[in-house]
Amino acid sequence: MVSLQEKINTLPSLKVTVEAHGLMAKKALGQNFLLDKNITDKIIRLSLEKQGLKNYTESDVFEVGPGPGGLTRAVMSADPRHFTVVEMDERCVDIMEDIRRLAPDKMDIVNGDAMNIDFSKMGKSPRHIVSNLPYNISVPLLVGWLQKISHYQSLTLMFQKEVAERIMAPIKTKDYGRISILSQLQCRIDKLMDLSPDCFVPAPKIWSSVLLFRPLEKVLSEDQINKIERLTQICFAQRRKMIRQSLKGYSELELVAEKAGISLTQRPEEITPQQFLMLAESIL
Repeated sequence: MVSLQEKINTLPSLKVTVEAHGLMAKKALGQNFLLDKNITDKIIRLSLEKQGLKNYTESDVFEVGPGPGGLTRAVMSADPRHFTVVEMDERCVDIMEDIRRLAPDKMDIVNGDAMNIDFSKMGKSPRHIVSNLPYNISVPLLVGWLQKISHYQSLTLMFQKEVAERIMAPIKTKDYGRISILSQLQCRIDKLMDLSPDCFVPAPKIWSSVLLFRPLEKVLSEDQINKIERLTQICFAQRRKMIRQSLKGYSELELVAEKAGISLTQRPEEITPQQFLMLAESIL
């Protein structure tokens, strides 16, 4: 019996596929295509290895913006229980149909906007999201998934390198901010690899990074998330101000800060994610 991976390997190369479909990347859709099979296979392999998995056989997998299908092929080769791809570009939908025909019962194609889709209500656990994210909506998509991270076993996502650095930034750095705090309160985050502009067609001006997000054992409730987002918005709107200035309207601030081990002369980038959570739960 021919395996799914063997079937995937019979497909034309990604370069041939792009040329056959006249697929020029669209800047308006934030498209930069990854056409090197060795790289797309490596991303999925590293993600699975880090999670202690051999394949996706017992998982539902979702991909946003598959483009010409490099990561799509790599995921399918890992034999998911079920696989759903979401693509706005109808030209890429045609390419997805070529892949789906190899295993029609395993794959669904949604021609739509991922910003309007709640993956946590689709399929069944364990769920994984894999994506070379469209750069122009990468952070809003991530925030939406982090808000419901308990529904996912992992997120394997590619970002602009500078965005990845903000996500993983430690305190007391210029990159540390709101997305750092929410990400680190919800997930364990590992960098899987960096990719140079030369890996993409067309080549962007910046490097990219692939991150693996895995939910922590204890994640934030919806109420806690709302409080964290409100508090960090207030504090980082004027990140050079001491918190005694940016939070001066809140009662018992001095007492709460002392319990959290925070000095009122500290600035937002000097306060840890856990300290922000303690503040948010006490003053909001």
